Amino acid sequence: MFTIEHEFDATVVTLIDEAKGHRQEDITINAFEDCITIEQLDARTERVMKVTLSPGQLADLAAALDLPEGIYQRKAPT
Repeated sequence: MFTIEHEFDATVVTLIDEAKGHRQEDITINAFEDCITIEQLDARTERVMKVTLSPGQLADLAAALDLPEGIYQRKAPT
C-alpha cells in the first residue's frame, strides 16, 4: 500500500510494508525540484535514516529495475 501527497515544495510518497512476516518500517520519498530523499526509521536506533538522490540517479534506478546484470550509461537528453 502507498499514499501520495502534494505539498507546497514536494510530492511525498509513503510506502507501507504490508508483509506479515518480517515487516519493515514505512519508507517516505520526498520529490523536490532538485533532489529526491528517501527516509526510513531505524527501529534499532530510533533515528530516521535519509538517502538523497539527484534526478539523474533516480532515472538510473528506474531504468535499472528492468535491465539484466551489466554496466550501463543513460544517454543524455537531447
